[in-house]
Amino acid sequence: MKHRRKTPKLKRNAAQRKALLSNQAAALITHGRIRTTVAKAKALRPVVEKLVTLGKKGDLHSRRQAIAFLPQSKSGKEVVSKLFGEIAEACKDRPGGYCRITKLGTRASDAAPMAYIEFVDLEITVGDADEGDEDE
Repeated sequence: MKHRRKTPKLKRNAAQRKALLSNQAAALITHGRIRTTVAKAKALRPVVEKLVTLGKKGDLHSRRQAIAFLPQSKSGKEVVSKLFGEIAEACKDRPGGYCRITKLGTRASDAAPMAYIEFVDLEITVGDADEGDEDE
């Protein structure tokens, strides 16, 4: 039975799943919109919404929790600063539901259902969104 099992496994073990969601969350925060499969977008939405809630709190503990989850790279500090600055400011009046999933159709190579996941309140220019497209 599937009682109380709402998180999809995405055919990965726990470490790979955490790494995937962490990297996709960083890409979504950086670019504002990414293109991925519907299953990954549905798994990513609660993760990103919790990160935005941390960004809206804005205290030191929340910042350290976000740093602990997001990937540690050269641009890791830029991702956290954008989350706590630009994205938290854009979503400050919204009580929840910060992300939108828009279904696109199937991928040509393997017929996987594809979707855009993007922030609702963030203004995205067309050129920026095309650079941030990820095809996983």
